[in-house]
Amino acid sequence: MRFLAFLIAFLLTVPAYAETLVAARTIRSQAILTPADLTLVAKTIPGALGDVEEAVGLETRVVLYAGRPIRPGDVGPPAIIERNQIVTLLFRRGGLTIAAEARSLGRAGVGDVLRVMNLTSRTTVSGTVGADGTVTVGGPDITNY
Repeated sequence: MRFLAFLIAFLLTVPAYAETLVAARTIRSQAILTPADLTLVAKTIPGALGDVEEAVGLETRVVLYAGRPIRPGDVGPPAIIERNQIVTLLFRRGGLTIAAEARSLGRAGVGDVLRVMNLTSRTTVSGTVGADGTVTVGGPDITNY
């Protein structure tokens, strides 16, 4: 009985290890990740991704070095807008929609916040990239006064 109690106490004190996702080789930035680019190691590294499926299909934001853990900020959705690309800028508030042409000031994927310059007014604004490549700006709708 003592042995069983000792065994249970020992097992409860052993730390549980999770797997951490690391780069299998050095991967340049702006590359799309595939399962061959990634490997799992039996370490617990706080803040690192822990599943291959979380990263496959995402684009690297920075250079990933072989054996180093991959953090959520190191990867993101693939860019659909390139720097200096002409995009449609939409301002939406309630039922009003205003469209204008703008120049992107960086690269961005769907759901990212992107700074653009309105070509007519030369004003710089930040908006969210939509799936169709448009950039939408505007605050929340205020309908109740």
